[in-house]
Amino acid sequence: MDNIDIVCGDAIKELAKLESNSVDLIIADPPYNLGKDYGNNHDLKGFDEYLDFTNKWLSEAKRVLKNEGTIYVFMGVRFISYLYNILETEQKLYFNSWICWHYTQGLGKTKGFSPRHDDILMFTKSKKFNFYLDNIRIPQKYYRSRNNMRGANPGDVWLFSHVHYCNENRQKHPTQKPEELIERMVLASTTKGDYVVDPFSGSGTTLRVCQQLERRGLGIELNPEYVNSTKKRLSQKFTGFDSIDERMSRIPNDLNDPKIREEYLKNHEKWFLSNHPDALEKFHQEAKEKYNYSPNLPQTDKELPLFASINERIKET
Repeated sequence: MDNIDIVCGDAIKELAKLESNSVDLIIADPPYNLGKDYGNNHDLKGFDEYLDFTNKWLSEAKRVLKNEGTIYVFMGVRFISYLYNILETEQKLYFNSWICWHYTQGLGKTKGFSPRHDDILMFTKSKKFNFYLDNIRIPQKYYRSRNNMRGANPGDVWLFSHVHYCNENRQKHPTQKPEELIERMVLASTTKGDYVVDPFSGSGTTLRVCQQLERRGLGIELNPEYVNSTKKRLSQKFTGFDSIDERMSRIPNDLNDPKIREEYLKNHEKWFLSNHPDALEKFHQEAKEKYNYSPNLPQTDKELPLFASINERIKET
């Protein structure tokens, strides 16, 4: 774990120890001030006290962020508008995206609509910032020569399941985030060797992702029990991230040119599934069914399934 470190302490005090303009990416999942129990502390401050706390840690976060750096901040619905105002108006950061993390299970209501999303605000320190779109593209629904073969922008609505309690990677933390959610942020905003800081490390998801993606990572966590569990998590064998955008396994329709088809299919695993071995079987099955594709066989027009051959003839007419 030479490239990964976790310290037990207060986020504001520990951020203050970091050198200015030294961090490439900050991923922050602060307490939402909803009264959750985090073991040695309770997430329930007065309204003004919470906003003051938010402003102070964000001030330190801005200071340590490089000019080309990015910050992603999770927040619940009650304080999301106040957080936006602090980031833009008080900290003078630059708004980029308001991401909606949509999940399928959550708190149930009998009066009103049950919440099924969290908000993530993406801000940058300057107008010139690092963003690596090719690292996070998703497969197209249909292949078109005018489109990028590498795939499409994933958009600002992200569908990932919660890390369910039956998942072997589930930690004893009330707000654990899925690894692929963090993977997308890390891949989008950093390259190998870049420095990523999580001021509210919690279950250690950001550090686990940084460890596998060869980024330098620092986690700050107030609860020593979570620090210890994170260290244990980082020492465990990696078998793949615990979640995935289901679109990553899909294969575009209309890959009718045999050369283009083979080039695309032989790169699909590298582009989209390199950290997701659990998704390989689904990809191989779809490739076989849709294009009779096997990595060890030459690809010719004769291997196209009937529906693809029909589509090709329709286009010719």
